[in-house]
Amino acid sequence: MVLPLTMLLCFSCGSQNSEKPEFLELDKSDIQCGVQAWEEYAPLLEQKNVGIVANPTSVFINEQSENIHLVDFLLSKKVTVKKVFAPEHGFRGTADAGEVVKDGVDVSTGTPIVSLYGSNKKPSPEQLADLDLVVFDIQDVGARFYTYISTLHYVMEACAEQKIPVIVLDRPNPNGHYIDGPILNPKYKSFVGMHPVPVVHGMTIGEYAKMMNGEKWLANGVQCDLTVIQNKNYSHEMPYSLPIKPSPNLPNDQSINLYPSLCFFESTSISAGRGTDMQFQIFGDPQLPKDIYTFTFTPESNEGAKNPKHKGKVCHGMDLRNVKRMDQLNLQWLIDAYHAYPTQKDFFSSFFTKLAGTEKLLEQIESGMSSEAIRATWKEDLEAFQSIRKKYLLYE
Repeated sequence: MVLPLTMLLCFSCGSQNSEKPEFLELDKSDIQCGVQAWEEYAPLLEQKNVGIVANPTSVFINEQSENIHLVDFLLSKKVTVKKVFAPEHGFRGTADAGEVVKDGVDVSTGTPIVSLYGSNKKPSPEQLADLDLVVFDIQDVGARFYTYISTLHYVMEACAEQKIPVIVLDRPNPNGHYIDGPILNPKYKSFVGMHPVPVVHGMTIGEYAKMMNGEKWLANGVQCDLTVIQNKNYSHEMPYSLPIKPSPNLPNDQSINLYPSLCFFESTSISAGRGTDMQFQIFGDPQLPKDIYTFTFTPESNEGAKNPKHKGKVCHGMDLRNVKRMDQLNLQWLIDAYHAYPTQKDFFSSFFTKLAGTEKLLEQIESGMSSEAIRATWKEDLEAFQSIRKKYLLYE
């Protein structure tokens, strides 16, 4: 059974060796992900050659509350699964962020695996030629720069061009309770931001798929034959605790909730905790003043971060593991770190504009604008986005 997040645990500040917070084991809820509605999508798969876009979060929960990977579940139901398409981090989810994912074969089932991360982000006509439909089932976290929605874009686009239906098995958005951040300027479109949406869009991946289709954001305005299998007993305001980490460096609820705010540090000199067991719950840098930033950690190689930023160096920063559940982006941490950094010209990388989706945010921070003043500049665009978003919502 999928578990809700009805509260956040508070973790005291401490050293890198302090106990690692896990996904919260709280009261069970009646929320059911789309994958659980087998009776709804089973007829669509009968006598079809099926491709699956999946990663470790793609699980069906059986009557014994056991997680069964979607591929194994469908094969047990005699569905003809011809191949698996793997997104960033791979089918088994162990690749680093940005690491090329290779083609291969699933050792458990012998099913061919086609990488959709690396040089081949969009399925080719040849890769789709033996398929009658494609099923997409990946847990998203509701941030524009989390690349699973970019993979969804290219899957839908390729399938639309080849007239192959797509079924999205919807899953709740753990950051679905708010909308915030600057809208992406199409000038800065990239794999970490493909659509004119804010940093935090407040939609499930099924709703997002409907919006891509309805707004004709796929190449040349093509539209996909799309079916969304909805969540049951879900609304956007419901806190939602993921039973499986969605990627190697989002290990728990706190990291997922802080990710939209702390991901901006990925395009600066500052570490966001990769190479520790507190990823996206801390930040720091060897050059931040230790009298202000008193929390210390030392990144080392680990799963999902083979060569982390500032590897082997003591970083001075902040421990955010006791921060309450966020309902808006926090720019103050970024602004304060920028002003405290001894060589500000070396603070931001060129990647920052891609993450922000606009050149304005960098200009605003460098000019000394407060977080409140920056946020005020988003207001009109966010209101316009919410009018568009409303057309595609599936849940109250």
